[in-house]
Amino acid sequence: MSKTTFQNFALLALRLTVAAIFLFAAYAKLSLWSAPPAKMGVTMLETLRIVSIIEPLGALALVFGLFTRYAAAALAAVMVGAIYILHFTMNVGFFTMPQKIGLDYNFLILSSCLALMAYGAGAWSADAKQG
Repeated sequence: MSKTTFQNFALLALRLTVAAIFLFAAYAKLSLWSAPPAKMGVTMLETLRIVSIIEPLGALALVFGLFTRYAAAALAAVMVGAIYILHFTMNVGFFTMPQKIGLDYNFLILSSCLALMAYGAGAWSADAKQG
């Protein structure tokens, strides 16, 4: 079934928005390579370093609409890990409050990744050009 122009625009907007979020998140983790926090455990540091590689690669794939479903799946896995860590190690609640972080934003990003996994990149993508 072919998508309408608006649906293709919506998928492009979703891809670019999710990509921007993950590019910024990856940029924020650059310091983990040169000056890791002193109190961070080795396992967490190595996990975050791996995530700092997955995030920009997945984001760039979304920008170009290349391997979109796989990139969105990898980024969704990152978000599942983030939600797990926030909820079980930091006891973060669901809703963001003025003085407290929440999981709502993380679930929104996860849901966006799931939508890209389900619907793909749309017509305005490298995936569509490949057939």
